[in-house]
Amino acid sequence: MKQYLKYIATALKGAGMGAADVVPGVSGGTIAFMTGIYEDLVNSINAINLTAVKLLFTFRFKEFWKHINGSFLLSLFAGILVSVLSLAKLMQFLLASFPIQTWAFFFGLIVASSFYILRDIKEWKIDDALTLTAGIALGVIVCTLSPTQTPDDLWFIFICGAIAICAMILPGISGSFILLILGKYEYMMGAIVEMNIGVLAVFGAGAVVGIISFSKFLHWLLARYHRATLIILAGFIIGSLVKVWPWSNMEAIARSQHPEFIGDGDSISMMLMNGQIDYHIVGAICFAVLGIAIVVAIQTLSGKMSKEKKAEAIS
Repeated sequence: MKQYLKYIATALKGAGMGAADVVPGVSGGTIAFMTGIYEDLVNSINAINLTAVKLLFTFRFKEFWKHINGSFLLSLFAGILVSVLSLAKLMQFLLASFPIQTWAFFFGLIVASSFYILRDIKEWKIDDALTLTAGIALGVIVCTLSPTQTPDDLWFIFICGAIAICAMILPGISGSFILLILGKYEYMMGAIVEMNIGVLAVFGAGAVVGIISFSKFLHWLLARYHRATLIILAGFIIGSLVKVWPWSNMEAIARSQHPEFIGDGDSISMMLMNGQIDYHIVGAICFAVLGIAIVVAIQTLSGKMSKEKKAEAIS
């Protein structure tokens, strides 16, 4: 009975990670760290190696399951899956009906996440400032040069899955944020709501390949260049804020306020001149502040739990 309760608790923590990964700016890795399962997650993923493959293909399933900590992974990913499926429809509705407020909320989340990543960097040097600048420039370039519409071809969906899943094991950066940069956030939310099995299967295959192949490289990178990696990631996130500026997609805003709208840039300009589009500035500020507050609350709770664990270890 105690073992089952442990799996249920792990599934609930997975649900928290799934909820975080649906929302750009909040990292599932942060939730894993906060709930005390980060090391188990990383070690279990790293255990999916050549030894695990040999055990699987020699039909030593019990040993294979134990080697990869299968019960833990199954419980965790079940929780993540249920959470993602539950929240995808809500996010799709919010993006279509309240784009300014929703993007402002995401903007606040990402700003606060960037702050906490940079806060952990102590004793700044000129090299660090240059690295941060390079990261910001890279983020701006990627987001401004990337096309508004990226391809919906399955090969690109596979790549999106491979890249986005890596954020799950990296506290501070969200998989959904990666999808935003790649221009596939709304598309994947739609695929989940519509249960597009073909797209989801390809995305899932990319995720499996990505997390297994990239996790070791990521650990190598963080082990040897931890400081520079975090700084450039933070810079990239800051630069990528141009992608989630609440008023960057005026066509979506016009469509949300006037569902009958079908037009081009000239039509939007005329609507702006005639005051037919509401900027919802006050609402945007409120939702951005809400996003910041959520990240602050998560980080504060995480800090308290970390201090309690250190105190227990000392005693």
